Amino acid sequence: MEQEKYVAYVSTYTIGNQDNYGIRIYDVDMKNGRMTEKNQVEITNSSYISISHNQKFLYSITDFGVEAYRILKNGDLEVINEGSINGMRGCYLSTDYDDKFLFVGGYHDGKITVLRLREDGGIGPITDEIYHKGLGSIAERNFRPHINCVKMTRDNKYLCAADLGMDHVNVYRLDHTSGKLKPIDIIRSEQESAPRHLKFSKDGKFLYIVHELKNYIDVYKYEEINDNPEFEKIQTISTLNDYHAGGSAASALNISTDFKYLVSSNAGDNSAVVYRIDGKTGMLEKIFCLPVSGDYPKDANLFPDNRHLVSLNHESNTMTFFTVDLKKGLLVMNGKELKVPQPNCIIFHKLTE
Repeated sequence: MEQEKYVAYVSTYTIGNQDNYGIRIYDVDMKNGRMTEKNQVEITNSSYISISHNQKFLYSITDFGVEAYRILKNGDLEVINEGSINGMRGCYLSTDYDDKFLFVGGYHDGKITVLRLREDGGIGPITDEIYHKGLGSIAERNFRPHINCVKMTRDNKYLCAADLGMDHVNVYRLDHTSGKLKPIDIIRSEQESAPRHLKFSKDGKFLYIVHELKNYIDVYKYEEINDNPEFEKIQTISTLNDYHAGGSAASALNISTDFKYLVSSNAGDNSAVVYRIDGKTGMLEKIFCLPVSGDYPKDANLFPDNRHLVSLNHESNTMTFFTVDLKKGLLVMNGKELKVPQPNCIIFHKLTE
């Protein structure tokens, strides 16, 4: 049986670097759990990238707004167009499940921007702009809106926006015709916990929220009752060991390709944590939390076959590779680190023949 072929896309900052290549494309060696750089894409400060649900297009944040790419058969990227988000540089983006709309979260200005997507994957006009309101103490990061993640529920009805400045997730109903958002619910987190990233389970019944400042993941049960979203908290689980470095910040949140495992990472503690997901209850069970041999793991992800793990170490400008044994709870360094300037996030993409 022929091995499925994958590429990996890594987004990086270009500030202070000598090049303008904000996205790097790697060939993935699944068997050996390694990656080889095959191409670079010229784009400034790609703080986050996302692939459309039909797997045909890649979208990236850039200084000028957002940029759309067609994914070619060999995994290379061909630019389609760019669109302005009419505000400060975004930090996260995602599409709805029909790939009709692109949502952009603004950390700096606390703004959600909705853009219509064209048939060819290109970025169309802005359909809505929402500013989160805050208490606004000027110097503080807290009590000011900082939207760090925007994601649709899997039934494609509601947009969830994690606001780590205001410590809650705002929930909006999406009008699929007009592209407008209507506030409908708020999922409140503990004060100064800083909800950072969201992921839904495969069946869409469970929501996972990682909290940057308090280093834990909240698990919510999600269902729609009488045409309204209902979120019920069922678990809180730490991203750290009992013994850990002080001043840690949880950052990554990724679900494995088979939806059986959840991965997070801790800056400060410089560790990666992997949980087993109970498919029925949605609950998490910690398998391990172990060091990543790098500084500030901003993202960490399992390879699609769950045999290896990669950590993107933002402050040490490296990617480090590990062999994992999820049954035994082991994480073992696998070969030498790869140099990458200020890596932000990684996505594995399966090539189609």
